[in-house]
Parts: sequence; structure tokens; C-alpha cells
Amino acid sequence: MDGSKKVMRPATVAGALSRCTSWLLVSVLLLSMTVGASAQGDDFGIWTSLGVEKGINKKWSLGAETEYRMRNDTRTADRWSLGVDATYKVAKWLKASAGYTLLYDNNKEDISYKEDGSYNNWRPSYWGLRHRFSVSATGSVGLGRFKLSLRERWQYTYRQEKTVRRYDFDNKGWEDKVRMSKSKHLLRSRFKADYDVPKCKVDPYVEVELFTGSSLEKVRYTAGADWKIKKKHVVNFFYRYQTIHGDDDDMEVNRHILGVGYTFKF
Repeated sequence: MDGSKKVMRPATVAGALSRCTSWLLVSVLLLSMTVGASAQGDDFGIWTSLGVEKGINKKWSLGAETEYRMRNDTRTADRWSLGVDATYKVAKWLKASAGYTLLYDNNKEDISYKEDGSYNNWRPSYWGLRHRFSVSATGSVGLGRFKLSLRERWQYTYRQEKTVRRYDFDNKGWEDKVRMSKSKHLLRSRFKADYDVPKCKVDPYVEVELFTGSSLEKVRYTAGADWKIKKKHVVNFFYRYQTIHGDDDDMEVNRHILGVGYTFKF
């Protein structure tokens, strides 16, 4: 019997390694698609994050996360953020959460033109603060090794008033321009499917998230994986494609994104 166990062990290990590394092949394919699509005009960025989670009891948990984003094919800093949240387990299949995030954005430059096509004004890029509050409810169900979940999140963002510099081409000089404060409400609906790979610490997932205001404004498609290095250490990496369906002064564009994040749970 002992000899039989030793013979089976290499095959078992090989099978587990095959399952664990299969998502890598998919990631490589997605990355090659990203590079090709970026060359066709869409932007490309990298998002990184660092977070902590603390379980208070069986019902309550607290979390905090800081994030850094890049845009313009990773040549330009896009945003820093710091957020905190609390989650309450209402039932085995339902969780509720609330959070606050401080956003420090690098707003894009803006050029306006006259009817004849000549320059009117030029506003360089600048950094500004926004405050974001959110309330979420997430329902989930297990189907074998799959876990399906739907999260509905109400999000309120407030942009502070800020005085910025603007160049007037007619007067050939700089002037101060007040960018007024602005409030924005959004409903974010996210459907996610996770898969628990047998005998593997890497669990892949896919998700689709819709951002809706008065109409559909943005959609994000994501494929990624959570790597549970140890019980307290989790690394997340993903590929995301973002499509824009509405116009506002955030000047968002279609974008391919590669992301990596680390979370310490205790």
C-alpha cells in the first residue's frame, strides 16, 4: 500500500499544477489581445492596491485600502485613493457594507476651440480632491465549485470647488477659472462568477459591472484570479476592459487595464 501511494503522488501533484497554471495561459492570451487592441486607439493603464481586512466577529468585518492608478499607456499618474469600509453578514448568502473613499485625481488637460477651429482656451492638467460614499448589498449562491454573486452599490461622489489656471489665446495670457463643485449619484451593478480550483491556492473569476446614472455610463469586463499565498495573505491580479457610454467632464475613455493588489487578512 505504501508503494502504491508513492506512485500516485507525482501524478496528483502534476494534475494540481496543471489546474493551477491553466489560468496563466489565459492571462497571456488576454495580455496579447490587450497590446493589440491598445494599438488601435484605446488607452492602457495599470492599477495597484494595498489593503487590510479585520474580522471583528462572525458578523462584522472592517477594511481599508489604498490604490494607485496610471493612464495614458502608463505614462501618466491618474489617481491616488484611500478608503475604509465596514461589512455586516446579514445571512449566509447576503452581506451589506458601507464605505468612504478619499480620491486625489489628476484631471486631464482640456482645450476648447472656436467655430473656425482656432484655439480658444487651454486648461492644463491639475490635481483635485473628491469624496465618495457608498452603500452595498451582495447576494451569493454556491453551485458546486462555482460561486455566483450579484452586488448592487449606490455611490455618491462629491467634487470640491477648485480654482485652476487657464490660458486665453485671445488675450495671450493666463487667467484664473473656478471649477464649480459637483455631486454625482451612480448605481453600480456587478455580476461575478468565482471558481474554486481543486487542490490549488489560485481561484479564477470573471465579472461584469455596469455604472448607471440617468442612463448607462460605463461597463467594466474583468477576468482575474485570487492567489491565497497563506491564510492571511491574498494577491489579486486581473485584466479589465472598460467601455464608456456617456459623456461628462471626467473625460473618461475606453481603456485596457492590468491590475495587481495585495490584501492582509487578520
